[in-house]
Amino acid sequence: MWTKEELDRYHRQMILPQVGPEGQERLKRASVVVVGAGGLGVPVLQYLVAAGVGRVGIVEMDRVELSNLHRQVLYATGDVGKPKALAAKERLLALNPLVQIDTYSVRLTSENALEILRPYDLVVDASDNFPTRYLVNDACVLLRKPLVYGAIYQFDGQVAVFHHLTPEGEMGPCYRCLFPKPPPPGSVPSCAEAGVFGVLPAVVGSLMAAEALKVLLGIGKPLAGALLLYDALEGQFRKLSLRRNPACPVCGDHSTQQELIDYEAFCGL
Repeated sequence: MWTKEELDRYHRQMILPQVGPEGQERLKRASVVVVGAGGLGVPVLQYLVAAGVGRVGIVEMDRVELSNLHRQVLYATGDVGKPKALAAKERLLALNPLVQIDTYSVRLTSENALEILRPYDLVVDASDNFPTRYLVNDACVLLRKPLVYGAIYQFDGQVAVFHHLTPEGEMGPCYRCLFPKPPPPGSVPSCAEAGVFGVLPAVVGSLMAAEALKVLLGIGKPLAGALLLYDALEGQFRKLSLRRNPACPVCGDHSTQQELIDYEAFCGL
C-alpha cells in the first residue's frame, strides 16, 4: 500500500505509462551504490533519491572543499571541512526522508570493494581516477552486477552501462573491453590540474542517473553496448557502438582474472 505522502511525492513519475505503480514499487525495493560523491556523484545521488530508490549507498572518503562548490551543488559553504558522505546524507534525507542512505567514508580498495558493493542491485561509478574505475569494473564483473559509468574532462563527458544485457539480448562489454590498459601515469590531468566546466558534471551525472533508473525499471534502451559522448562547447552528442571483447581478461569467454588485484600498481602509480 502506498501512503499519501508517497503518492503525492511520486505522482508525476507514477503516471508515466512506462513506470506506473509497479515501476515505482520496483524503485522502492531497489538498491544502488554510488562510488564518489563529487561532481558526477552529486546529481546521480540527488535524482536517485528524489526518484524514490529505496536504498542508496555513498562511497566517498573526501571532505568538502571550497573549490568543490562551483559544481558540487549538493553542498553549501557551511559544509566545507565536513566528510562528503555525511554532508551528502544530511542533504539527501532532507530531500527525501523515505529513502535509506548508507555511508562509507572510506577509500574503496581491493580488500573492501566486494563487501561494500555486494548488497546492492546496481553500481554507479562516479569516481575521478583510473585505479578506482578499474577496481569498480572488475568487482562488478565478479559480482555479476551492472555498472553505470561516467567520466568528464574540461568540457567533454562520456556515459555508458557496462556488464549489462544489450537491446539484442547479449551481455554487453565491461570497462576493460573499452579501455584494456590505463593511460600512462600523468598523461590525463585531473580536474584540479586541467579544470572543469561547472555545469558539465550536472549534465553527465543526470544522464548517468537516467541510465540507472532505466536499468532498475527495465525500460527503454540502456547504454549497454554503447558509449555516449557529450561536447558541451559544441552542444553535441555522439553515440558509439561497443562490443564485448571475447578475449577480455575479466569478462571474456576464458577470463584469466578471477580476483581483484593491486590497481595502483596496474595503473603504474
